[in-house]
Amino acid sequence: MQISEFRKHSTTALLVMLLCLAAFSGCGKGEEFGVGPVKEEMKLTPVDAALYSKGEQIFNTKCVACHKFGSRLVGPPLKDVTKRRRPEWIMNQILNPLEMTQKDKISKELFAQYLIQMTFQDVTTDDARALLEYMRAVDEGKVNPQ
Repeated sequence: MQISEFRKHSTTALLVMLLCLAAFSGCGKGEEFGVGPVKEEMKLTPVDAALYSKGEQIFNTKCVACHKFGSRLVGPPLKDVTKRRRPEWIMNQILNPLEMTQKDKISKELFAQYLIQMTFQDVTTDDARALLEYMRAVDEGKVNPQ
């Protein structure tokens, strides 16, 4: 076997091993989902108007003190957050902000950048789902945030 052929086979074998390792380790699924009660992949349907209306009310009551969509307030701007983050991660950030900041890489980076701990806003899983739907509606241009 020639050296170039050996290198080709070695590289292929290494690539196969790395892919197998990634498959067996879950491909970072936990990190993508964050840390919290949402552990299963969410199957999203088209944006639901009734649900995002509820989410808008919750947002305007509990979130506007720290978040805007188009610009920084106290916390990071939320424009296009549903395009940057998985829905499971967003839900876990809403439902479990302290542990997310302690254990999730992305949340740690956001905390280091904004220097403020997001607080739990006493929302239910259903409330968090409605907030997610509102963020999806804003990101898809179905609603214009105030």
